[in-house]
Amino acid sequence: QVQLVESGGGLVQAGGSLRLSCAASGFIFKIFAMGWYRQAPGKRRELVANITTGDSTNYDDFVKGRFTISRDNAKNTVYLQMNSLKPEDTAVYYCNVDAYVLGGQRDYWGKGTLVTVSS
Repeated sequence: QVQLVESGGGLVQAGGSLRLSCAASGFIFKIFAMGWYRQAPGKRRELVANITTGDSTNYDDFVKGRFTISRDNAKNTVYLQMNSLKPEDTAVYYCNVDAYVLGGQRDYWGKGTLVTVSS
């Protein structure tokens, strides 16, 4: 079993910054892609950014140039640096990890951390 613990959410004014962290723990053989998704009230969950084992990154067009995803493989942790935040970025942010564990390769989700951007 893999546990994902997210931190770093909160309330910030428009134009401000936040840094999200997500640490994976458990009996993990290898972590492949890591990513962040978000879900705003009344909307579907959508990809924000993801990063491969080779540090290739992919971003949603709305956050390009403002958000940066990174990972620390030694700590099994993925980060999301969010700058120039906008009220439209308000959502619950979920960590997602593709990991090879006892029993095979699986997708895991964190419980989410709320980011609120005030205007």
